[in-house]
Amino acid sequence: MSETVLPVFTKEMKATHTILVPNMLPFHFALLRSALQSCGYKAEILQNTGRNVIETGLKYVNSDICYPALLVIGQIISALESGRYDLSKTAVMLSQTGGGCRASNYIYLLRKGMEKAGLGNVPIISLNVNGMNEQPGFELNLAMIKKFMAAIIYGDTLMYLANKTRPYETIKGAVDELAGKWLNRLETAFMEGKAQATGTMKQLSRALAEDFAALPQKAEHKIKVGIVGEIYIKYAGLGNNNLEQFLQKQNCEYMLPGLLNFIMYCADTYLTDYKLYGGKFFKYGISKMAMLYLKRLEKIMLSALSTPPFKPPASYEETKALAKGVIGYGNNMGEGWLLTAEMLELAKNGYNNIICAQPFGCLPNHIAGRGMLNKIKEIAENANILPIDYDSSASKVNQENRIKLMLATAE
Repeated sequence: MSETVLPVFTKEMKATHTILVPNMLPFHFALLRSALQSCGYKAEILQNTGRNVIETGLKYVNSDICYPALLVIGQIISALESGRYDLSKTAVMLSQTGGGCRASNYIYLLRKGMEKAGLGNVPIISLNVNGMNEQPGFELNLAMIKKFMAAIIYGDTLMYLANKTRPYETIKGAVDELAGKWLNRLETAFMEGKAQATGTMKQLSRALAEDFAALPQKAEHKIKVGIVGEIYIKYAGLGNNNLEQFLQKQNCEYMLPGLLNFIMYCADTYLTDYKLYGGKFFKYGISKMAMLYLKRLEKIMLSALSTPPFKPPASYEETKALAKGVIGYGNNMGEGWLLTAEMLELAKNGYNNIICAQPFGCLPNHIAGRGMLNKIKEIAENANILPIDYDSSASKVNQENRIKLMLATAE
């Protein structure tokens, strides 16, 4: 029996192939696409949504697997089957954590699904920092990592400012219009190779905050809602049935913790594991340097978000400190202790109504999210926390009715 030869993304394909990337965060991923393009790659963020994506995922992925895997694989395969792309000049990219979460297996599930769909000749690129599934035509070097991190800083800044100002805008659509202008400006900066420089990041982040601060705002009382949960489900409209749009219609101010928090948590996880269980000192040293670099970037972002009338969110270290004595730092599968800490941080900053969005059957979320609710309420007595499971068979009407009930309680 002959061994299956997997398609490889070669160096020559960099000039000829378009890389398709499943979407999660509109601002961030648009900037990540620009960062990729500035490195010489052709990239497109997938925008196909709807029931067809879910049905495609159900067709090619075991229904017992976690919902985010079903969605991203369904989005990729339905795009490849759409006829929009020349499959001989197309590749796909998916992130891979390398941790204990099932997210580490998405690449293998995607490959299996694509082979079943007759798309086995399309190369798959794994985006990870652990050297897994390397492809000769894609190199995640230090220069590219710096660009990616700049995209995340700008994305978090833009997301925070838009969420703080949109509920109070005096001219409907003004916030989204300004966000669009800034997105175009930042994309241009990436294409010109300037966006990732430290001085440029300070300048652009500050100017971004000042522009949003200048928007006319109404002085109104709004119910404040925090959103936490599994990383894909809490951010992606495809995963949470457009939760953010629904909350906008309910006249709420909502807030999501930034993506940088999760990246710092991932880097910090190895430091914790090394202290608890041992490991390779070289990898410990790399993780230590990564944390120092990430903290410098975080400082740039928090400084920009200190522009009046805005107040910056808690730093990673401040958020982490809230979990001390509440949940052990060794609980770091999936979102782990960070999920508990983010709920405490949101409640501390006035977002007492918290939606914990989780895939059905996600063990880390059920332990560090739903399982910690009583403990969190002992500390934050006014916390009004609603865990919601998202799944292909879950009722959107039921989910929204439960959120309306939570908001009625808040009133």
